[in-house]
Amino acid sequence: MIYALIPLLPLTAFLILGLAGRHINVRAHLVAVPAVLLSLALSVGAFVEVASGSVISFPLYTWLTSGTLDIHIGLHIDRLTAVMLLLVTGVSSLVHVYTIGYMHGDPGYARFFGYIALFTFSMLMLVLADNLLQLFVFWEAVGLCSYLLIGHWYERASACAAATKAFLVNRVGDFGFMLGLLLVWYSFGSLNYLDIFPALHEATDVTMNLLGPFGGTWEVSVFTLIALLLFTGAVGKSAQVPLHVWLPDAMEGPTPISALIHAATMVTAGVFMVARLAPIYNLSPTAMSVVAITGAATMVLGATIALTQTDIKRVVAYSTVSQLGYMIMACGLGAYASGMYHLLTHGAFKALLFLGCGSVIIALHHEQDMRHMGGLKDKLPITYWTFVVGSLALAGFPLTAGFFSKDDILVSAWSSGDLGRALTLLGLLTALLTAFYSFRLVFVTFWGTSHVDPHHAEHLHEPSRTITTPLIILAVLSILTGYLGISSFLEPIFSTGGEPAVPHGSDGLMIMAAATAMGLIGMAAAYYMYVLNPDLPERLARQWGSLYRGSLNKWYVDEAYDRLFVRPTLAAASKLWKHVDVHVIDRTVNGIARAITWGGWLLRLVQSGQTQHYALAMAVGIVVLTAYLLL
Repeated sequence: MIYALIPLLPLTAFLILGLAGRHINVRAHLVAVPAVLLSLALSVGAFVEVASGSVISFPLYTWLTSGTLDIHIGLHIDRLTAVMLLLVTGVSSLVHVYTIGYMHGDPGYARFFGYIALFTFSMLMLVLADNLLQLFVFWEAVGLCSYLLIGHWYERASACAAATKAFLVNRVGDFGFMLGLLLVWYSFGSLNYLDIFPALHEATDVTMNLLGPFGGTWEVSVFTLIALLLFTGAVGKSAQVPLHVWLPDAMEGPTPISALIHAATMVTAGVFMVARLAPIYNLSPTAMSVVAITGAATMVLGATIALTQTDIKRVVAYSTVSQLGYMIMACGLGAYASGMYHLLTHGAFKALLFLGCGSVIIALHHEQDMRHMGGLKDKLPITYWTFVVGSLALAGFPLTAGFFSKDDILVSAWSSGDLGRALTLLGLLTALLTAFYSFRLVFVTFWGTSHVDPHHAEHLHEPSRTITTPLIILAVLSILTGYLGISSFLEPIFSTGGEPAVPHGSDGLMIMAAATAMGLIGMAAAYYMYVLNPDLPERLARQWGSLYRGSLNKWYVDEAYDRLFVRPTLAAASKLWKHVDVHVIDRTVNGIARAITWGGWLLRLVQSGQTQHYALAMAVGIVVLTAYLLL
C-alpha cells in the first residue's frame, strides 16, 4: 500500500498549494519539489520490486458496485507501468527543480507549481490504472491540466487560443475513445483489464453490422471497431495526423510545461494506452495496419515541417510530433517493447532539448526566434554542450540513447513483413531529416555570427544552477538510458502479443548501418549549409519556394481546418443564434410573458368586486350549460 503514495504525494502538494498558495507564494517549491522527489524514490522502489518478476495490484477505493458493475480506483504495477513511473516522476522532478529558476518572480509562481503537481498526479493515476474507466477519467484530467498550464499566462491572447485549441482538438479524439469504452463494456460486461484480456480469445469471431440500422450489410470485427475507436483517443493525445495541430501551439505555455507535456506526460499517454491494450490490437490486423500507417505519416510530416521553422521551441515541438510517429508506428507493427523503449529514451533527450531552449530564452530575455540568435556557444557553455548531447541523441548518433532505441524500432519494423519494410524506408528518410533539423537548430542558435539584440548581448550569461543542473542530469540520462535494456525488460509483457522477432546477422546490421549513415549525412548537410555556406539556405528557399512555404506554413493544415470546420461552425453558430435563439427562443419566451400579462388583465376584469356582476356571470353560465346539454 505504500506505493499508493506515488500519486498521492503530488496530489497533496496540489491541495496545499491550492488552499494556501497565496500565503506560501515564493516558497511554493518547498511543497511541490519534495513531494515529487519522494514520489520518484517510491517509483524506483516499485521498479526494483517488479523487475524481480512480481506484479503489484490492489484496489484503493470503490465508487460503485451494482450486480456485475464494479467501478473502482485501483493500482496495477507491472513492468510496463514501472517504466512509465520512472519516466513521469523522473522528468517531473527535474522540471520542478528547473521551474524554481525559470518561473522566479512570476505572479503565478505558486499556481504554476500547483498545476504541475496536479498534472503529475493525473498522469500517474493514468498509468497506474487497472481498468479502462479509471484510465479514461485521468486521461481527461490530464487534458484539463494541459489547458490550465498552456494558458498559464492567460493575459496573452495567443496562450488562451493555444489552450483552447489543445482542449477542443483532444475532445475530438476523446469522443471516439468514449465510444470505444462503451463498446468494450457492451462486448465484455467489464472494463477491468484482468477481466477483459482473458476473455478476448472467446470472442474472436464476434462481428457487428455497421449498416444494419440502414438496411445494409457491413460486418466488421468487434475488435477492429474497439481498437480503432480507442486509437482515436491516442491520435489526439499523442498528436498524430490529423489531430497533431494542437501540440506545436502548446509552446505558448511556459517552457517547463512544454518539456513535461512533450517528454513525459500527455503525449506519451496515447502510446502507453496502445501498448497497454496490446492484447486487443493484436487481434485486429486491420487496426494494426491503420496504427502503423498513421504513425509513419506523422513521423514524416513532423520532420518535414521542423526543417524550416524559425521559433526554437517549435522546431523541438515538431520533432516531438515526428518521434511520436516512430513510437506509434512501432506499436502498429507489433513492436510494442521497441516503441516503449524509444518513449523512455525520448523522454530524457526531449526534456533536455526543451529545457535547453528555455535556458536560451531566459538568457535572451524571452527571445524565441532563431534568426535573432547565433554565436551563443561561448556565452552559454553548459547549455550548449548539453544541447549538443540532446541533439545527438535525437539524431540517433552512435552510442547515444536515441541511437539504440531508434535502431531497435527500425530493425523490428524491417522484420515485420512487407508493410514494415516499406515503413522502415520512411523511417530511414525521417532519420536523415531529423539529424538535419536537429543540427540546423544547433548551428543557427549557437554557431556563426551573433544576431542577438546588442542591448542583451552585453549581459549574456549562463542561468542559475536550478536551471543548469537539470540540464546536466538529463544529458547524462540521454546517454545512459540507452544501456538499460528496456526493450528486453518489457518483452515478457508482450511475449504473446506478436512482438516481431528481431533479425540478427546481415539484415539487422544493414538497417543499423543505414540508420547511422542517414544520421551522419543529415548532420553533415546541416554543417555544410549553415556553417560553411550560410547563404545557401536562403538561395534554396527562393529556388524551391513552393515547398519551402508549404513546410514553413505547416503544409497549411491549420488553414484547411479553419476553412472546413472552424468557419462553417462559427457561421452556423451565428445563424443559429440569430434565427433560433433570437427569433424562436426569445420570441417564445417573450410571447409567453405577453400572454400571461394579457391573461392577467382579462382575469382582473372578471374580478370586479360587484355582486351583480358575479350573479350575471353565474346566470350566463347556467344558460350556456343548459343549452349545451339540450343540444
